[in-house]
Amino acid sequence: MDRLLNVMTVLSLGLIVSILMSVRRSHIRVEYSVSWLGAAIVLLVLSQSRGFLEWLAVALGLPDAPLALVILGLTVFLVVFYRFSVIISSLKDANIALTQRVAILEFQLRTMHEGK
Repeated sequence: MDRLLNVMTVLSLGLIVSILMSVRRSHIRVEYSVSWLGAAIVLLVLSQSRGFLEWLAVALGLPDAPLALVILGLTVFLVVFYRFSVIISSLKDANIALTQRVAILEFQLRTMHEGK
């Protein structure tokens, strides 16, 4: 179990460093990096709290505490992916509305030039 917790700690720290470097280089917007940083910090805290994982494994009826860590990690990232799905859907709807407005404006400009 200690090996898994150490691996999760290293991966969490690597994810935090990677996110901060991406924000610094403008590869990812700050508002989107918050979700990833939150997920990485949650995993870092969970990987350092062996007692909580053992309690959670017993509470969930799981045979091993590392399994509880894996389930929590997957749950955290599922929440992050859901949040991004909502954001992408909103951006797609805004893109469609903007495209329609541009088409209407182009039509109005063409009719104005033809009318002269």
